Amino acid sequence: MKPEISVIIPVYNEEESIGPLCAELYPVLKSLGRSFEIIFVNDGSRDKSFAMLYDLHKERPEVRVVDLNGNFGQHMAIMAGFEQSRGGKIITLDADLQNPPSAIPGIIAKMDEGHDVVGTYRIDRQDPIFRKVASRMVNRLTNRMARLDIRDYGCMLRGYDRRIIDIINASCETTTFIPALGRKFAANPVEIPVTHRERERGVSKYGIAQLIRLNFDLMTSFTLVPLQLVTVSGMAISLLSLLLVCYIMLRRIIMGPEVEGVFTLMGIQFLLTGITLMSLGITGEYVGRIYREVSRRPRFVVKKVYDREDE
Repeated sequence: MKPEISVIIPVYNEEESIGPLCAELYPVLKSLGRSFEIIFVNDGSRDKSFAMLYDLHKERPEVRVVDLNGNFGQHMAIMAGFEQSRGGKIITLDADLQNPPSAIPGIIAKMDEGHDVVGTYRIDRQDPIFRKVASRMVNRLTNRMARLDIRDYGCMLRGYDRRIIDIINASCETTTFIPALGRKFAANPVEIPVTHRERERGVSKYGIAQLIRLNFDLMTSFTLVPLQLVTVSGMAISLLSLLLVCYIMLRRIIMGPEVEGVFTLMGIQFLLTGITLMSLGITGEYVGRIYREVSRRPRFVVKKVYDREDE
């Protein structure tokens, strides 16, 4: 029989968190009184995470392990879990325990009310100040540009109806942002607050470079506004440049040739060069995405799925 609930947990070098996570997660799921499965996706871990997950799979029939062939990233690991999930309600959860499993019953209750996507937003975040400020800025900017109205893009503790998961699985994008993709296809979404903890074990897998890369993927996956801004900026700069040329010509005719203002013109030139390079970079992001899409390479490679029914 298919389980009612599937919990998908991507794992990358989380050997210190797996034990405490299971100690909190199992009582919460059993208290629901519904059938469930837990799908751990090993995203190319280099520590003892896979060995611990394999032992859990042997001990508990509800545990399934999807072992990927390498490190494909958090979102692709979740996509691999989506493809293997069988439940009618799917919960995504990070392994680091910063978002507590105790919030799952609240998500299920909202789904029982008819909401097909239940998002969450973190209250009293226990992250460094620069991450909280940067996250707040990105959330506001992305909502303005993509018009998805998601309060917290970075919180992966979310619930999805089976219908939404089937649509996501049918999407063939090689890079994507799952919370935004689910919200895009939702007919009756809702968001609820969840508590947030300081990370007690292991280290965060998202440094500054990874966060910037993730935000670029988010921007270029769900909106053309950056390209449109490049076009509008180009038109505005061209108009201003034309006005500047006309002004310089009139000034030369009226006042004669002069050497003043050379450094001003150099400053303007450097500004225009910077804008040109930035515009080229934004355009290149979209071209790069097109290249990845037309290459049709696998989004991830599953080495093996450890499932009691197949053994």
